[in-house]
Amino acid sequence: MAKLHIKKGDTVCVLAGDDKGKTGRVLSIKAKENRAIVEGINMVSKSTKPSAKHPQGGIIKMEAPIHLSNLNVVDPKTGKPTRVGFKKEEGKTVRYSKKSGEEIK
Repeated sequence: MAKLHIKKGDTVCVLAGDDKGKTGRVLSIKAKENRAIVEGINMVSKSTKPSAKHPQGGIIKMEAPIHLSNLNVVDPKTGKPTRVGFKKEEGKTVRYSKKSGEEIK
């Protein structure tokens, strides 16, 4: 499987869809499906039965997965979306911003 350009905890910008231009933090990655769940992005309404977590039940808002091709990592230096490159440094592979050359943590 190829290396993904997005990791859990990254700040990303949405490139396409209803939430185009919004930014959020990646909560989880579904690598096999090439999808990510981003905080506050792609919100859907879901009907739930009463449970211990939601005693009232009813309709709750939650994030739905969004395809990785619609996301770009935000450059730590400029705050704008950027592509990600990979380079070897001291035996480790690090991700860096193509725009500024800054390392992405």
